[in-house]
Amino acid sequence: MESLGAFLKSRRDRVTPDQIGLRTYGSARRVPGLRREELAHLAGMSAGYYTRLEQGQAETASEQVLGALARVLELDDVETAHLHNLARQPVHSGLAEPPPEEPHPRVLSLLKSLAETTPAILLGRRGDVLAWNRAGHALLAEHVDHEAPYDAGARPSIPRMFFLDPLTRELHRNWDELARIHVAYLRLTAGRYPTDARLANLIGELTMRSDRFAQLWATGEVADCTTGDMYLQHPTIGPANVAYQVWLQPDSPDHRLEIYTPNDTATTTALATLDV
Repeated sequence: MESLGAFLKSRRDRVTPDQIGLRTYGSARRVPGLRREELAHLAGMSAGYYTRLEQGQAETASEQVLGALARVLELDDVETAHLHNLARQPVHSGLAEPPPEEPHPRVLSLLKSLAETTPAILLGRRGDVLAWNRAGHALLAEHVDHEAPYDAGARPSIPRMFFLDPLTRELHRNWDELARIHVAYLRLTAGRYPTDARLANLIGELTMRSDRFAQLWATGEVADCTTGDMYLQHPTIGPANVAYQVWLQPDSPDHRLEIYTPNDTATTTALATLDV
């Protein structure tokens, strides 16, 4: 899992002095971005305090300090939320086995109301498929047992499928774009749930088994995943261009209902031929 110091350093490395109007007087630089003392000065704190913060030796960071760092590092809203999540982590927190995730009856009713012709899947905290309708299954994972989500021990994992399953990779024509989003969202989730042992194991497994995941994880990027486009080369219906949108669940804030809608007439026609 990621520490506050590692995230601060990754963001510090990407901000150049020129980017924020800092004069360097032509001196040689051994860091790609800002030096610690430069960031500390711009954020209005001592270099010693910032160094302790980055090295994990400071107990707490106030809202004012975090706000100043976010401003200087030019963090967006999602990165700022991640910064605050990391700052709230206990210094010596251990991992714990979370309880099994169960879909709330209300979201299952919503999923059912979409009918079988609108592809939709319900995802848990770590990207496990908690439920899907037949169109969602046929669109994204027709090679997986339809009943798999209903066995808590055998649920399909979208991150695992994305990075370890060749058929899933072949399905997505914009795989690399979506892969970046998957990794960035996993980082955001890891900041929210730093003690989740299953999440830590998933990240560790993907880092070990997928070179591309490891490369993307090393970038330190963090992002939410709410809307976007998927360009598919489906083995049954051929090319398809769909938009996805995420509906968050008030009763189960960790769960996301993803709904897929066609972006063009050809895809509308193709989706109608899915074997549901």
